[in-house]
Amino acid sequence: MSLGADLPVTSGCIPEDLVTFRDRLDPSWIEAALEATGTATLRRRRLPAEQVLWLVIGIALIRNRRIEEVAFKLDLALPVPSGKPVAPASIPPARERLGEEPVKWLFERTGKVWAAEGANEQRWRGLAVYGIDGTTLRVADSPENRTTFGGQRAGLARSESGYPMVRVLGLMALRSHVLAGAAVGAYATTSEISLAPDLCRQVPDDSLTILDRNFLTPTILHPLARDGRNRQWMTRAKSTTSFRVTQSLGPGDDLVEMQVTKEARKRDPTLGKTWSARAIRYQRNGHRPQLLLTSLLDPKRYPASEMADMYHERWEIELGYGEIKTDLLNRMESLRSKKPDGVRQEVWGVLLAYNLVRLEIARIAREVGVPPIRISFVLALATICDEWMWTADTIAPGAVPKHLVQMREKLLRLVIPPRRPERSFPRAVKVKMSNYKRKRPVTLVDGLK
Repeated sequence: MSLGADLPVTSGCIPEDLVTFRDRLDPSWIEAALEATGTATLRRRRLPAEQVLWLVIGIALIRNRRIEEVAFKLDLALPVPSGKPVAPASIPPARERLGEEPVKWLFERTGKVWAAEGANEQRWRGLAVYGIDGTTLRVADSPENRTTFGGQRAGLARSESGYPMVRVLGLMALRSHVLAGAAVGAYATTSEISLAPDLCRQVPDDSLTILDRNFLTPTILHPLARDGRNRQWMTRAKSTTSFRVTQSLGPGDDLVEMQVTKEARKRDPTLGKTWSARAIRYQRNGHRPQLLLTSLLDPKRYPASEMADMYHERWEIELGYGEIKTDLLNRMESLRSKKPDGVRQEVWGVLLAYNLVRLEIARIAREVGVPPIRISFVLALATICDEWMWTADTIAPGAVPKHLVQMREKLLRLVIPPRRPERSFPRAVKVKMSNYKRKRPVTLVDGLK
């Protein structure tokens, strides 16, 4: 079964009310995910695999309820004559039977199509605009999680971070915030650089990918442009970046040539001794001069005057991560799962749930005629969760409503004012430290004694 061919293509004709949120994941797509990953329900259990997959999404959306209550709200237990709800003890084994792969498969297939849907509508000079960047998520501090994922170290005296951490590298359609792909790894054994090559292979053709200067290496950027059709990149130069100007294209706009190190050529023998890029210098009021490097070499088709504004769209992926960690996860200290397999499954469920909310936001934005970033993620998420929970109590347990909101009455309240780019807020924190003693991992402390 080809999931991509079955996914709905949103047209310009939108019904008066929002379509059912749950219908965004058609049962046939979930069935395809289970078939593709070899996860089949051999007998009709109280919690078959297709229902557990919805539970994984539900625990990402409904963070302030116990998992068994989420199962009840989603009406996940199969009907039985007694009418009894699913037993809480049956939920962990059901999640273990499902595993990580079906959730990951479903995220990857839907994310690719949903991200392209919005990115193709909001192109810049014919290019869909994507971004790649990383973040981390805290996970429950169990011995299994700490052994598998590790944590951030800050010197021997300070030991390891209070929670184990999982690393996530995302590929996001920057103008809709829909995640087109992601790579997930243990914090202790992976880095953003090690995860990047596989994710770069998922970048679509006819696109511009904006990256942090951490990714300024020919082993990542050269294959990104070389191995696709019209796949362009843009990043900021490091303070240590050196190059030779080969041609001047205008004031502060040059073609340059950079050396490829022996180590890089050893990792990728297809690389030559040099690689070329375009270097653009710019300065914003109140800030230091900056230098952009890009594969967009044509100054007429891609004017330097627009490049600085384009680069700063990179921050949209940071805002997207903020929506996941602050709003969707409700700023909770860690994910729920205490075992590594459950953590990975939960991470993919969180990313899939985020995309479902972002997809509804894109539909709202299209209806009211504003960019998706003008729709409040907080209000959209609250509306979806409130309607979901309300119908569970008043109509049928767990039935997601046919109409999330009456559009004519409620959609306008989701629209937020336009961005004000003239504002500047330097990075700072309001609470720097705590007077309480730090609780360290017991096994590590014992090892230091």
